[in-house]
Amino acid sequence: MGLNETPSSERVHIGFFGVRNAGKSSLVNAVTGQKLSVVSDVLGTTTDPVKKAMELLPIGPVVIIDTAGLDDEGNLGLMRVEKTKEVMAKTDIAVIVCDAEKDIGKYEKELIKLFEDKKTPYIVALNKSDLVAEKRKTLENEIYVSAANGENIYELKEKIASFAKDKNVKKPIVSDIVKKGEICILVTPIDESAPKGRLILPQQMVMRDLLDAHTAFVTCQPEELTAVLSALADKPKLVITDSQVFAKVEKDTPKGVMLTSFSILMARFKGDLEELIKGAAVLSSLENGDKVLISEGCTHHRQCNDIGTVKMPGWIKNFSKNAPEFAFTSGGEFPDKEKLSEYKVVVHCGGCMLNEAEMKNRTKLCKDAGVPIVNYGIAIAHMNGILKRSLEPFSEFQNII
Repeated sequence: MGLNETPSSERVHIGFFGVRNAGKSSLVNAVTGQKLSVVSDVLGTTTDPVKKAMELLPIGPVVIIDTAGLDDEGNLGLMRVEKTKEVMAKTDIAVIVCDAEKDIGKYEKELIKLFEDKKTPYIVALNKSDLVAEKRKTLENEIYVSAANGENIYELKEKIASFAKDKNVKKPIVSDIVKKGEICILVTPIDESAPKGRLILPQQMVMRDLLDAHTAFVTCQPEELTAVLSALADKPKLVITDSQVFAKVEKDTPKGVMLTSFSILMARFKGDLEELIKGAAVLSSLENGDKVLISEGCTHHRQCNDIGTVKMPGWIKNFSKNAPEFAFTSGGEFPDKEKLSEYKVVVHCGGCMLNEAEMKNRTKLCKDAGVPIVNYGIAIAHMNGILKRSLEPFSEFQNII
């Protein structure tokens, strides 16, 4: 993903679901106008989910996802179905593809119930309409389409676009806190974990949000913060730091200047900040042998001083003064409700590489399993005794601590 492209996590995710040979792949190709998916009459042609980040008019930047049939069979088929279920967690708009020659079956009904429960907007696309002699009256969210002759493909795209309008409403990351004419300082360490030649996604997103709001900011490394503060004629309104240097930055930031982290901003932007704040308290009561899941949304190469597998376990052990057991997941991997119940707490990254739907789905899974969840920034602030200060910009959450 280049610097001039919309990150995948900020694109509308449109998933195509259904049973084998309903014509999902053909419909994906018809909607996109590209041959993204292999099309065949052979059952189970689509194996792993096929994803494509693209511009889809009239919607804009999207991720189109073609999935394997939910009625796949055998051990390999069940693995494919699991991959399809992973896609459901990140889907903003679902297209449930049915064979128009057949009645809506149990798999399609299960999909409809699932997306209704998740409050995910969905469209039932009755595909292969060119083979249907007499069409029944459709419901509001149903539409007859034909990937073969193009019938109602434009209308289907318009239906998808009508749902996408709500998803494309711009949410502030920090621009509702720091206004035009005020100054913000961004503390961005450049260490062995920093990507070569660029900034990490949360830093880029915060900068763009501030620029859009015509708010000035200064960027520095932790060692330069004191000098930058001295050079400014007026106090900055807010200091935003990488969570890993929270303790040092907090000491160097004068009282009266609000302080938070990129990770906490991401928690508010994409997740359930209230639930994540509540989860921090569990870190104080961890005992020997308690299972802690550390989960990251990206799949970056692990380095010798990796925050997820090295730093965070060390900080948690030192803070709890005990030896909990740690497990790790990354990328699209995340336990289901049953497996989550094994853990005392889930410590999650900021989720910058996950879209809002998937981050909220993970938080809800933890909540339904009765397992607290906290993200890196909130956990680090809590373990350094500065959580209350790091939440000063968000007055509505002060009473939770």
